[in-house]
Amino acid sequence: MYMRKLIRFRREYQIYSQTLRHESPFPSPQSSPLRGRESSLPLFAKEGLGEISAIRASFHISKKIPLNPPLQKGETRSLGCRSERRITLLFIIALVAFFVVPATFARAVSLDDLLAKRKPEAMIDLGKKEGTQLVKGEWRYSDTKIVEVDFKAAGPDGQPSTTPNKAYDITPHAGRADFDDSKWEVIDSTTLDKRRTNGRLAFNWYRIKITVPERVGNFDSTGSTVVFTTSLDDYAEIWVDGELPRAAGQSGGSVIKGWNAENRLIIGRGVKPGQVIQLAIFGANGPLSQPPTNYIWMRYARLEFHKVPIGPIALTPHEVNVDVLRVDLAIDAIVPLNPKIFRLAEGFQFTEGPIWVKPGYLLFSDPNANMIYKYEPEGKLSVFKKNSGYSGKDVAEYGQPGSNGLTLDREGRLTINEHGNRRVIRTEKDGRVTVLADKYSGKRLNSPNDLVYRSDGTLFITDPPFGLPKFYDDPRKELPHSGVYALRDGQLKLLSSDLKGPNGIAFSPDEKYLYVGNWDPEKKVVMRYEIDAQGNTSNGKVFYDMTKAPGEDAIDGIKVDQKGNLYVCGPGGIWVISSEGKHLGTIKVPKTPHNIAWGGADGKTLYITAQSTLYRMPLNIPGIRPADGMNKLAAQR
Repeated sequence: MYMRKLIRFRREYQIYSQTLRHESPFPSPQSSPLRGRESSLPLFAKEGLGEISAIRASFHISKKIPLNPPLQKGETRSLGCRSERRITLLFIIALVAFFVVPATFARAVSLDDLLAKRKPEAMIDLGKKEGTQLVKGEWRYSDTKIVEVDFKAAGPDGQPSTTPNKAYDITPHAGRADFDDSKWEVIDSTTLDKRRTNGRLAFNWYRIKITVPERVGNFDSTGSTVVFTTSLDDYAEIWVDGELPRAAGQSGGSVIKGWNAENRLIIGRGVKPGQVIQLAIFGANGPLSQPPTNYIWMRYARLEFHKVPIGPIALTPHEVNVDVLRVDLAIDAIVPLNPKIFRLAEGFQFTEGPIWVKPGYLLFSDPNANMIYKYEPEGKLSVFKKNSGYSGKDVAEYGQPGSNGLTLDREGRLTINEHGNRRVIRTEKDGRVTVLADKYSGKRLNSPNDLVYRSDGTLFITDPPFGLPKFYDDPRKELPHSGVYALRDGQLKLLSSDLKGPNGIAFSPDEKYLYVGNWDPEKKVVMRYEIDAQGNTSNGKVFYDMTKAPGEDAIDGIKVDQKGNLYVCGPGGIWVISSEGKHLGTIKVPKTPHNIAWGGADGKTLYITAQSTLYRMPLNIPGIRPADGMNKLAAQR
């Protein structure tokens, strides 16, 4: 096994060396032939752009090695002895790590490790007043209590059963980004080293909300990678924006590193000035089996800013925290009693429109980046389509020029809502593009958002103006309304114009009802329409109203399972609503979910696009997937 990996590693090394011979000593990720193949690299390069970017940044920034002048047409360049020796040395180091410590080889030269060894371009000390002032933050503090709670006894399968028992928990659970710490004690940043708690077996929380400054001294923070470092006496776990990632065998980062050891983790990639990052540090007095005669305190807390190239990356799938609000007992048949959610990829500008494609991969949009990405379950991430929604000269004016909703027709052809181009297209088997819809009554559509096919091939589309630079007030807007449309036999029919922001759209399993979500903070509703064979709607009514739910988010993506339950991306998470309109529970994803798709061999895996991150979550009931559902219903007609 190791020999096969070594041969593969050597092959990639040869490709990398050839790249270096014909470009520069350390090629940019944009020019590397390995770009787009990052997930197929050896484990040491598993961090997406990985070591090509990080090594290049390390040598060019830290070592100040100048780039060679650009090659002229037809010119070639030799690496030279020093460059050859440098690359050979990197290869030897990787081989030593591979054979000496194979268990940690995947982390041997990870981006985290490289950042730990290089000097940051800038640093902020959060243990000083000027540091917390620079990030517009303040430290808030709370002790933690151990309490008895109701729980479930283990069943024959080792998972929680329906048999009640008593267990112990902590309070408060303050890791989530939206946790209300407004009534907590505000502590001076210069007192982080004050001994806190009552000692012995003790736990506590420190929280701070960081706003990325435009500059740190003379350093422009735009696009940098931010690392948080701290050390607590004795142990610490660190939540970032409501997320506590962990993987088998992990030591440090978000989880306990060791006795009085440093926790160090990346909290932001490609950050922007004004970006807000919520940190929550959970402290523990130790050793736990022999509670000490001392207290918890924080030695230091710092932010490092590194100017290294970075972009979207596929991660080794690892578990993160998920909470499930169980409102009705019926939710237990849908969401496992021991729920799991896994982070798969991150570093996107904004994720949307996921769709599962047979034989087994996921496509999803980044409308902000004007890209469609392809994710394969074995952990491979690649660019599927560039300029996915717009390629006009004024593209820089658009916040979301790219594609949004994606789906498949009965023949498995990809259908795309293009924001910037303001149209709906279909990609044919031979690669040609067919424009399905771009105008209604002679006027251009706003910016098609989400879409769903009925089993007879009729396409239903939502069309709010969210893809236009100025939304409702954009001078490019030609239609006076936001619409829900049906495309049948080449004719586009307006079904509804009563919603300000029609967004997510889905059918009931029998296709008798059409559900449409409304992105409007003043009217967060899911509408249900009866639908006839010609695609006409009637008896439209509010199916579920979330307007009073806290938070600024309204209603985004909607999907339906084979039992008729709705999964609605709404305020605070994914709302599970029965076909009778009863709220069964809410899946609280670490980051705000905006759309979802059913995937996996059995259709029970829910893929979740949540801001800059892609997740997956196993559930108990299979969902309705475009091709599967259409073919099944078409056969029944």
